[in-house]
Amino acid sequence: MDYIIFLVAMGALIYGADFIIKESERIALHFNISHFVIGATLVAFGTSLPEMAASMMAASHGKSDMAVANVIGSVIFNITLVLGLVFFIAKSMKPERDLFSKDSAWILAPVVIFLIMIQDGVIGRVDGIIFLFIMISYLYFLFTSSKEDLEGEIDDSLTEKFNWIKTIVLLVIGFAFTIGGANFVIESGTSIARSLEVSEWIIGLFLISLGTSLPELVVSLVAIKKGHADMSIGNIIGSNVANFSMVLGAASLIHPLSIDIQANSFDILIMVCASLMLFFILANKLYNKAGAIFLLAILALFIQNSFI
Repeated sequence: MDYIIFLVAMGALIYGADFIIKESERIALHFNISHFVIGATLVAFGTSLPEMAASMMAASHGKSDMAVANVIGSVIFNITLVLGLVFFIAKSMKPERDLFSKDSAWILAPVVIFLIMIQDGVIGRVDGIIFLFIMISYLYFLFTSSKEDLEGEIDDSLTEKFNWIKTIVLLVIGFAFTIGGANFVIESGTSIARSLEVSEWIIGLFLISLGTSLPELVVSLVAIKKGHADMSIGNIIGSNVANFSMVLGAASLIHPLSIDIQANSFDILIMVCASLMLFFILANKLYNKAGAIFLLAILALFIQNSFI
């Protein structure tokens, strides 16, 4: 039964993601907002809700390993699996936004702050508040640094075609299918994993984080298929910022999160390496199969060390 639920949930994810991309594009066109900003805010936060729900639930039950592993695993999968596949599949990616000069700092800054915070082995409530302020800072940065993309004027030619009620309803349906599908993927997958007697860290690091990364994967693949490279990359950068700031921030406010740095040092190292590789790719504009190979190689090392 778990396998049937898993397949149906995957279908819901794909169906919901298509709604999100179509309606996000309508909003972007209507207000002359760049696809990157839409991807880094509306789409990124929406697809990060499964991670937030999973980590908050884990924190409320005192399962710190699962809550933290979920975030670490999601960041790794978002960069290596999602962007790796996007770069590999895309025939040509030419983002209009200068991603390196404008957004590269937001790839590394949350990681550095996270590394500093965990030195005492605990992400406390004060740390959670700091993370939430980082989220606010990121939003402020996006909407002040992208004034050239945020004209603020409605395109009159689109007024007759644009319907706020229809767009909002379809967005809600899209997020409901995407998030609901991800939740069922997590629940059914977790049941399968527990029957195999897997540890909570591994469940959080692989099964839950992979399940909660499925919305980012599906949305990014659909976006690139529709030719929106900016939205695809913006979704991942925004999702990773949200994973650290919004997800860990909210979870640690519910209950301080403990982490064994020594026991999980390799997974943390892989997360840092994946972030540095994305930084390198943006710096050299390797939005192609070469960049994909670098990212997928890191993913292969991650899986190989964990299971073989």
